Amino acid sequence: MAKKIGRGIAAVWYPTGMSGGGDPSQAIIKMQPDGSVDVIIGSVDIGEGARTVMRQIAAEELGVSIEKVNVTLVDTDTSPLDTGTFASRVTHQTGNAVIQAAREARQVLFEVAAGQLGVQPDQLIVKDDMVVVRDFPEQAIPIADVASHATWVERRLIAGRGAFGWPPAAIDPETGAGEPLHNMAYGATIAEVEVDTETGVVRVLKLVSAYDCGKAINPLLVEGQIDGGAAGGLGSALLEELHPYYPTLDHYPTGFFSYMVPTAKDVPALDAVVVEMGSLTGPYGAKGIGEMTANSQAPAIINAIYDAIGVWITDLPATPEKILRALEAKEAA
Repeated sequence: MAKKIGRGIAAVWYPTGMSGGGDPSQAIIKMQPDGSVDVIIGSVDIGEGARTVMRQIAAEELGVSIEKVNVTLVDTDTSPLDTGTFASRVTHQTGNAVIQAAREARQVLFEVAAGQLGVQPDQLIVKDDMVVVRDFPEQAIPIADVASHATWVERRLIAGRGAFGWPPAAIDPETGAGEPLHNMAYGATIAEVEVDTETGVVRVLKLVSAYDCGKAINPLLVEGQIDGGAAGGLGSALLEELHPYYPTLDHYPTGFFSYMVPTAKDVPALDAVVVEMGSLTGPYGAKGIGEMTANSQAPAIINAIYDAIGVWITDLPATPEKILRALEAKEAA
C-alpha cells in the first residue's frame, strides 16, 4: 500500500448579483420615539448573517449602538421587495438599499435636531447615540431626545426609503456586446491531499482558501462563509454524486442515505484568508462572498490528486473507483 501526498491550486473570479442585472433590493428604515431603529427588508437570512450585516450598516449610518437596531422580515406582501437570497447579492444590493434608507432617515433626524440646537442641518453629525454639531462637539443632544421631540412635538416620522439594483444589461444587437457582470471578486484555494493507491481513497489534509470580499463588514461572518464554502467544495470534489451512471438516471440518490455530503469528520484543517480589494459600488467597498467560496476547492483537489499520482480525474466526484480505474489505465498505457 502506498499513500502519496500532492498539492494543487485553483483560482476563481465571480460577479456580485444576478448575471445580466435586473435584481433590485429595497429597504425601509424608521426610528421609534425612544431612538431605536427598525430596518425592514425583504432579504431572507439563510444563515449567512444578512440580518447582522444590515444591523451594522444601519447602526453605522445612524450613529446608534447596534443593540438599538432591529431587522424585521415580515412577509412578501408587506416587506419591501427583494429579488432573493442568491447570487452573492444580499450584502451588496440590500446593503446599498439600507444605506440609502438610513441616510434619508438621518436627514429628517438632522432637520429636527437643527431646530433644537439652533444650527443648520448640514452642520450636524451622528456619533455614539448623539447628534453632534460638527465644529462644536460640546453642543450635542441624545438621538433618543430628538426622536421623541420629532414624534410628540413636531409630529414627524423619522424614516427613510432605499432601493438599489443594476438595470437589466443592454445587449448590442449587432455585436452582442454588453455588461452582464458587475463588481468582480477573486479567490484561490490550495489543497493538500493524501491518495491511497491501493484503495483509491483520497483524504484532504488541508485547504487554504483566500477570497476577495471587497470590505469585510463582519470579518467573522466572512471567515465562516469561506470555511463553509470549503466544506461544500470538498463535497462536490469527492463525495456528492447526483447521477452515477449519467446520462441515465439509474441508481441516482433518493435521500441522504445514498447522497453523500461531508460531515465534520471529513473536513480537514482549514485556513481562511480574507482579502480586501474594495469595490466602487458596494457598501463601504463590499463585494459578494457567498457562492464563490465553494468553487475553487474542487479543481484544487483534482490538481492535488494529479500532483500525487499523475492521473487526471475529469468527472466529479473523484471516487475511489475512478481513482483506481485511472491508475489502471495509466499502468496499461
